[in-house]
Amino acid sequence: MKELNKRIITSLFLLLILTISFKNNIVLFLLLLFISFLALLEFNSLFKRIFKKKKFRHFLIMILALCYTSSFSLSIWYFLIQENEIIKFSLIFLLMICVATDIGGFTFGKTIGGKKLSKISPNKTYAGVIGSFIFSLIIGYIYYEFFKDKLNFNINITILILLISLISQCGDLFISLIKRKAKIKDTGSILPGHGGILDRIDGIMLTLPLGMFIILL
Repeated sequence: MKELNKRIITSLFLLLILTISFKNNIVLFLLLLFISFLALLEFNSLFKRIFKKKKFRHFLIMILALCYTSSFSLSIWYFLIQENEIIKFSLIFLLMICVATDIGGFTFGKTIGGKKLSKISPNKTYAGVIGSFIFSLIIGYIYYEFFKDKLNFNINITILILLISLISQCGDLFISLIKRKAKIKDTGSILPGHGGILDRIDGIMLTLPLGMFIILL
């Protein structure tokens, strides 16, 4: 329960900071720059452990890491500087789904346990995947009912929520794979209950750009 409380508090705190930044482009820019910088530092630390003396491979993979973090930051910046209320509420919707996915997966995984999903992440279970989808549907529908007049989705809401939750889980597994290759548990220690910045935004980094692309189709 202590671990769950940390996840909830950290998630709400980050959500609050991001929501506040939506109102000020300068704050948003600095926030995204700071997050990208921390993410790149952690990527560099991970890949140093993976590639060790293979400096050229390390250099090439860091270019890909830069592209990955930049696609996240620049896409969010591009969407929000348009001062479009629908886009802002859509982004918060995506963030809520990511948070629900994380908390749902942790809650069901710890409570029910069961068969492991993959060797990539030993803590991930099939029960956790189901929990992620259930929590996402609950939170997604609640948010949608409250703010549907400020949202404009061209896709069925149930399909959208499940798809966004799936993308978030894939982002989580992607970082878990890198951590497994690096033989470490956390990407860092900057966030209580989560480790590093990549431990917290693993699903978000993949979800926000792809999610907005899907929503705006």
